[in-house]
Amino acid sequence: MASLDRVKVLVLGDSGVGKSSLVHLLCQNQVLGNPSWTVGCSVDVRVQDYKEGTPEEKTYYIELWDVGGSVGSASSVKSTRAVFYNSVNGIILVHDLTNKKSSQNLYRWSLEALNKDSSPTGVIVSNGDYDREQFAENPVPLLLIGTKFDQIPENKRNEVLTRTAFLSEDFNAEEINLVIEKRYFTRDPSQVSFKFPGLL
Repeated sequence: MASLDRVKVLVLGDSGVGKSSLVHLLCQNQVLGNPSWTVGCSVDVRVQDYKEGTPEEKTYYIELWDVGGSVGSASSVKSTRAVFYNSVNGIILVHDLTNKKSSQNLYRWSLEALNKDSSPTGVIVSNGDYDREQFAENPVPLLLIGTKFDQIPENKRNEVLTRTAFLSEDFNAEEINLVIEKRYFTRDPSQVSFKFPGLL
């Protein structure tokens, strides 16, 4: 068997936004019924064929690093998390569409992971004003994922999407809003569908 190229992707965001559930969904192709809190970091793996069936076909060993904690943690916790941020090929920033603060905290998460946390003076997120130049020359691809879209009342969805639309522009990132639909109230994963276009 040929050796596989390793790709390390960080999955960052506030506690409770659905990072562990997202990683489980991507790697196991199943919805995680009852996720627990991530302490430190949890790593899951997905083997992915890129451009399958073409001459450029390549198989990748994708490690998804689900980093636990909150962005407001003490500096000792941040320095401990810094160990996970080495040799990163991509970052998935996850926020809860029903929780405005989790969206705002993505700026701090990204700055911490990209080792730019030492100068947070350029970051103002309380009113959406943000120094986009901090990501202008960022070599690490970013993907923005909004979770819990299905928990927003239909009459509020456009308002929430308008409020979060600036995030992908600020990060120069692609954006996906994840929808999990339960067809029946059951623990049978075959009864749950998900829409997740274009990732991996």
